[in-house]
Amino acid sequence: MSKNIVIVESPAKSKTIEKFLGKDFQVLASYGHVRDLPSKTGSVDPENGFAMNYKVADGSEKNLKAIASAVGKAENVYLATDPDREGEAISWHVLEELKRRLKKKMDAVSVHRIVFTEITKSAVKHAVDNPRTLNDSLIDAQQARRALDYLVGFTLSPILWRKVRRGLSAGRVQSVALRLICERESEIEAFKPEEYWSIDGLFNTPTSEELVAKLHTYNGKKVEKFSFTNEADAKAVVETLEKETYSITDIEKKKARRNPSPPFITSTLQQEASRKLGFSARKTMTTAQRLYEAGHITYMRTDSVHLAQEAVQAMREEIGSRWGKQYVPEKPNFYKNKQQNAQEAHEAIRTTRFDARGEDLKLEADQTKLYNLIRNRAMACQMTPAEFDQTALTVEAASKQHSFRATGRILTFPGFLKVYQESGMEIDDSLLPSVEVNDAMSVKEIQPEQHFTEPPPRYSEASLVKALEEYGIGRPSTYAAIISTLLDRQYVRLDKRRFYPEDVGRIVTKFLTEHFEKYVDYNFTAHMEDDLDAISRGEKKWVPVLDEFWSPFKQLTEEKTESVKKSDITAEATGETCPACGKGEIMIRLGRYGRFKGCNNYPECKHTEPLEGDKPTEPKAPPEDTGVSCPQCKADGATIVKRTSRRGKIFFSCGTYPKCDYAVWDKPIVEPCPECSWPILTVKETKRFGTVKKCPQKECGWQDKETVKRKAPEDKAAPKKAATKKPAAKRAPRKKAS
Repeated sequence: MSKNIVIVESPAKSKTIEKFLGKDFQVLASYGHVRDLPSKTGSVDPENGFAMNYKVADGSEKNLKAIASAVGKAENVYLATDPDREGEAISWHVLEELKRRLKKKMDAVSVHRIVFTEITKSAVKHAVDNPRTLNDSLIDAQQARRALDYLVGFTLSPILWRKVRRGLSAGRVQSVALRLICERESEIEAFKPEEYWSIDGLFNTPTSEELVAKLHTYNGKKVEKFSFTNEADAKAVVETLEKETYSITDIEKKKARRNPSPPFITSTLQQEASRKLGFSARKTMTTAQRLYEAGHITYMRTDSVHLAQEAVQAMREEIGSRWGKQYVPEKPNFYKNKQQNAQEAHEAIRTTRFDARGEDLKLEADQTKLYNLIRNRAMACQMTPAEFDQTALTVEAASKQHSFRATGRILTFPGFLKVYQESGMEIDDSLLPSVEVNDAMSVKEIQPEQHFTEPPPRYSEASLVKALEEYGIGRPSTYAAIISTLLDRQYVRLDKRRFYPEDVGRIVTKFLTEHFEKYVDYNFTAHMEDDLDAISRGEKKWVPVLDEFWSPFKQLTEEKTESVKKSDITAEATGETCPACGKGEIMIRLGRYGRFKGCNNYPECKHTEPLEGDKPTEPKAPPEDTGVSCPQCKADGATIVKRTSRRGKIFFSCGTYPKCDYAVWDKPIVEPCPECSWPILTVKETKRFGTVKKCPQKECGWQDKETVKRKAPEDKAAPKKAATKKPAAKRAPRKKAS
């Protein structure tokens, strides 16, 4: 048994690290968190200093036993979980369990906390040579976050169950993210497009080349977006412009540069992987985790844009040898973090090698794509800027009252664009014709074009992550879990990579914003993140922070539980009179299949109608007629038809429903029951017995026993001979003790 035990989170990581440390070290995995709060009330006790009742997580007992068995015979324990709050907390939980299980044996074991942001031989050995103790501030910050999420979830969720629907949940951060999506949808629905017109001029140059330019000034005034708002105005402008003669009056040339973007942090990696690779936030983080555990990239949960000096030097050498010295800046590029509350304890995300592409490492397809994205972005950030020749032409009317402008640029030196181009910043290398000042320009055509303003776009995963980051809501490492929760709870759906709120999601948002506005406010949630960061830095104590939150929150939830009615949340008055009964009012309600309009005199009046704007449903095909007369109502022409239940199961019922409610599960046939003379029987195909006829009357229960035969077995090998029992061996008699 090894004298030195290293405890990590992932078994994949343990195999990589064990290669670096040699035979004197044994690396074991905790498989993530080993303890958590049970999903029941009372796991956090606010009346007792927010005491947290941790339990060993499902499936962790076996791993803890293996760790305890190895540690009990070791001299040194190295806690090497991830270098963030969660990792620090996992190390603490493992240590607490070891103390509980081994007790006095732990007094003879030296416990060390080691951290590294890349799984390389040098980084791991440096960490082992420079251990530290557990960081109590990071542990407290993680406990505070876990307690907050537990208290909010287990306090608000039961209210949603009673007031809206069972199975719903609310969360400190997920509810704010849901609010963002719902409010954006409301903006889109309330949006009214505005008309405006743009005007372009198509000119012939002296060299017979064509030049397209936008109208820049008209009647001496600069043309704005809404200068021309209807077709009549646009046509009048075109008539005026067509009468003029034009010439080149100004040519402006200048050099332009574009600097590279900083290396990836967690949030920008999620955004760019979504735009360029089509990866979800969860897929991005899962793939990055595997790359990290295999030692290919640095730690993927970070807010820092800082790069280690050794890495920068290695990148500069690789850039110079691969593309030439002209792509290496005189001094390394340094970047500052624009994000509030950035946790800059780690490096930015980069590859551990710069001379190898994903294809060279023989990675899986998704890992190759993400690896190359990370490598190229990191390499580009240490390259020279891209350079352009930018030209602007002014085409002016002889009257000096109107002018057009055309711009274009040419890439003269690619710089970092040789390696990486950020999505949304594509280069438009538009070439302008060769002209000189005072060259006459003949009008070929003046082109008016109609436009309408567009509503703000729905959130994609990339833009939602960006919005959460800008508001300071949550941490980048939690964004993937937030998005997954919203989708799993069916609060939102993802259609063509855009988020659409479901009806239940909008109802939940309405309830929370009307009755718990403070706790789903963007600034309040960001302020809570500030407090958690202050705890992690040791500037605040976690219990007073929780107490400040809990007391008013608990009081408010108790008030709303008593005062708010379910109808106030799930129903919305329209002021419309019911067209069916003429007495009731049409209400917007939430049903099993979404929102709809219905009379508030239900069940006396059952009038319903779809909401305006809902997609019209395709007319259902008429049910298939079996031709068997209904044996219960015996009405003229009443036959049994084939239907499908709400859950997709086929059944057969009277075609006059709801007047007649006769129904059977199996297919009916016109054949009287020989036992009770009921006019029909039912037929069912079974795998075991084949076709079975039965009487549908429960009181009778007859079935055709003559046709109930087992299916012949499929052709198989010859049946085995019956095994003969061997005679039991005689047991030797026991010798009597003398």
